[in-house]
Amino acid sequence: MCNLYALVSPQEAILRLARAATDRTGNLAAQPAIFPDANAPILREGPDGRELVLARWGMPSPSFALKGRATDPGVTNIRNTASPHWRRWLGPAHRCLVPFNSFSEYDTVDGRKVPVWFARDESRPLMAFAGLWTRWRSVRRKAEGEVEVDAFGFLTTEANAVVGAVHPKAMPVILTGPDEFDLWLGSEWREAVRLQRPLPDEALREVARGAREDAPEPV
Repeated sequence: MCNLYALVSPQEAILRLARAATDRTGNLAAQPAIFPDANAPILREGPDGRELVLARWGMPSPSFALKGRATDPGVTNIRNTASPHWRRWLGPAHRCLVPFNSFSEYDTVDGRKVPVWFARDESRPLMAFAGLWTRWRSVRRKAEGEVEVDAFGFLTTEANAVVGAVHPKAMPVILTGPDEFDLWLGSEWREAVRLQRPLPDEALREVARGAREDAPEPV
C-alpha cells in the first residue's frame, strides 16, 4: 500500500503535464513527503476544462459508509473496482490524475520499517497516478469536527518486479503520457479499466532508501 509520495516539480510543469487550462491552487510549495489525509494537487475535468485543484488524500472508506463510523480518515489506495462502494465513482466525472515525482513503499529491515522510494529514474520526472475523487462530508479527525472536502485516492494493481521486491502485494496505477491521461479522464469505464495494470519493470527504479521524504529537485 502506497501511503507516502513526493511532488516537487514546479507548478507550471504540473499544469503542462495534463494540459490544464485552470489553476485553482494558489501558490504550490514543493511537497517532498505527502502522507494520508494531507492536501495535495490533483488534475480533473472541470466546468471550464481541465483544472488543477487541491484535494485531501483519502476517499470515503467502505466501513464508514456501511457502519456509520464516527470518524473516517479515508482510504488512500483503491484496488477492488468491482466493489459497489467504488463503482459509484468510476465514471469520468470522478476520475483524476494525481501528479507525483516519486512514491514510497516500506521494506522491513531488522524489524524496522524503512521507506524505499521509486521513480522513473534518478531525475524523478513528473508522472501521474490514476485517481478517483469525490466531494464528501464527514468527520476526518475528531478534533476537527465535520468538514466537507474534495477527497481523492488512487488505484493500485499487481506489483511489477521492481516494486514487488519490496512490496509484493501491489503498486500504484501509473499513467505514462497524454494518451493515457485522456483515456483515463474521458473514456467509458470498460476502456479506462485497461489502465489498471503494472508498469513494465524497466519503467521504474529504486532511487532512494531510508528517508521519510524525497527532496531532490527533478532536472
